[in-house]
Amino acid sequence: MGLLYFVYQNQNEAYQAQCALDGVDAADCSLMQKVISDFKSVHFGWVGASFLAYLMSNLSRALRWKMLLKPLGSNTRTINAFLTIMLGLFANLGFPRIGEVIRGASLAKYENLPVEKAFGTIVVGRTIDVLSLLIIIGLAFLFEYDTLWGYLNENMATEDKGSLLSHPLVLSVIGIGSLSLILAFVFRKQLQATKLYQKLLNILKGFWEGILSVKNLERPGLFIFYSFLIWLGYYLMTYFYFPAFGPTAHLGFVAALMVFTFGTFGIVIPSPGGMGTFHVLAIAALALYGVVGGDAFSAANISFFGTHFSNILFGLIAVIFLPIINKNYEPKVNSKLQAPNSKHQDSEAQLAESNH
Repeated sequence: MGLLYFVYQNQNEAYQAQCALDGVDAADCSLMQKVISDFKSVHFGWVGASFLAYLMSNLSRALRWKMLLKPLGSNTRTINAFLTIMLGLFANLGFPRIGEVIRGASLAKYENLPVEKAFGTIVVGRTIDVLSLLIIIGLAFLFEYDTLWGYLNENMATEDKGSLLSHPLVLSVIGIGSLSLILAFVFRKQLQATKLYQKLLNILKGFWEGILSVKNLERPGLFIFYSFLIWLGYYLMTYFYFPAFGPTAHLGFVAALMVFTFGTFGIVIPSPGGMGTFHVLAIAALALYGVVGGDAFSAANISFFGTHFSNILFGLIAVIFLPIINKNYEPKVNSKLQAPNSKHQDSEAQLAESNH
């Protein structure tokens, strides 16, 4: 929120300066009022289209996740996969990246899975997402090479290419990291004998099993198709917001790809839901196509808060309905995939039965 306020302050100063140049009285020049007015002017038919793209993307993610879990012996319900994803997106609004932990732990709870194996499949999904993002960046370069490369040269080039590595903080991190690795190697036998090491090793094994699940997919083509739909939905969410707002209505598919690419980086950067970071990069991308100042700020907010309204809505639905729909649900999982507590309970039940 603080970063978004900082962005607003900078945009407001620029807006006030533009008003002064245009001869508009300061009392009649309010960026906040402009944003409110712009929100009221939005064509909600296109917002609805973006909402459908949002649903398509996250439902595809849920179906893809089910495919990763199936080789591990889990017959996960689609509704549980979908709502735990929504719960994770909702949690990200409070603390960056906590959503992955929340959704993995929640699905493990409701589907009776070992947590580390659920996380392993999440790692697989995120690895595919990174590869997908690299493809999208490649397409952005392909279609708008001159525009994007010119922006990167202008805004990210430094006079001293070695200045980052010579920064005291960076040198300290490198030094501490190197020393930690050396000590870990020297005292590796003592570390291997600790319970913490064994616990971490088991977690890593669970992650690895989750990653290996890709090899056992029944329909890899369908997996790729779901991955395509996930990112197509993300892209369409951006594109559909263009005709919803007058100053961006003239922008086309390529401009949407560029804004989507920049905005995705803003979401990836650790901040609550990309708040502030998304705005900075989306505004920069819109400026490449002549949408600047208050119009760019409004466009970024319309897209950002429109998407996050969906996250909040479905997040609250997940909070309310996940416990309800799983109250009497007994998941069917392979015996080798049962969570530790379930194995313990089964052993106790067998012992009691033998005593009788």
